[in-house]
Amino acid sequence: MCTKFENSECVIICLHMDDMLNFGTCFDIVSKTKLFLESKFEMKDMGEVSAILGVKVIRKRDNIFLFQDQYIKKLLKKFDYYDFKSVKC
Repeated sequence: MCTKFENSECVIICLHMDDMLNFGTCFDIVSKTKLFLESKFEMKDMGEVSAILGVKVIRKRDNIFLFQDQYIKKLLKKFDYYDFKSVKC
């Protein structure tokens, strides 16, 4: 992960293998960072993120929500607990 602060603005770049997530406090600094990176590396813009590394990302207004339900379902299936019913204790 790499961060850059410029005045009161911030951009964060998260890199894992060949996946990159680029976000920040304002559109301008994110765009400038993206243009800089595109001038140095071959990149493909996939648009707004919907999932990265198994984490679902949902943006609503000024909020960002992260969900790992797919990962949890995968673990439950792997250990054969997916079809179990919940109980009250």
